[in-house]
Amino acid sequence: MQKIFAFAKDESGATAIEYGLIAAVVGVGIIAGLGQLRDGLNTLFAAIVGNF
Repeated sequence: MQKIFAFAKDESGATAIEYGLIAAVVGVGIIAGLGQLRDGLNTLFAAIVGNF
């Protein structure tokens, strides 16, 4: 019975899950940011090519 209580109180796995969720959110943010950067660079390069 003590092993069951010890297993229930163990929170080491919860920390790994939290870090995984944080990494996923950061990854989604990076992907969204790169999409914006891509669009901005395409616009910039199109304007530069249009001037020549």
